[in-house]
Amino acid sequence: MSSRKPRVLFLCTGNSCRSQMAEGWARHLLGDRLDPCSAGIEAHGMNPNAVQVMREAGVDITGQSSKLVGTLLGAPLDLVITVCGHADENCPAWPAGTRVVHVGFDDPPRLAKSAATPGEGLVHYRRVRDEIREFVATRLETLLG
Repeated sequence: MSSRKPRVLFLCTGNSCRSQMAEGWARHLLGDRLDPCSAGIEAHGMNPNAVQVMREAGVDITGQSSKLVGTLLGAPLDLVITVCGHADENCPAWPAGTRVVHVGFDDPPRLAKSAATPGEGLVHYRRVRDEIREFVATRLETLLG
């Protein structure tokens, strides 16, 4: 019997915001029970607003980095969660035994573009941050079976 913790990948388009927040929450809340990581169809770098709102919630994601999904294609993964529609539609094929689930969240950078001030834009980041936290805290482990 393997003592390896289940490995969960959060996949997004640019691996800059939603997937990074999900990885951070999973590490913070469930890091003793699973091994979370994140990647993107593209690598856009870390979104500074995502880093800021996660810090506000007591989670430091500055040690994480934006990476391409191709770097993980050979890695053993138990669960892949696509967190945006584009990643869901463009998700690569995974080996048999890897479960793929789509759990979509709104895109904070897109929503923040219409904000009158930077502070107003952060409202979107905080809402999505809290929605991702709720998902990780209440549903993530059930998806692992």
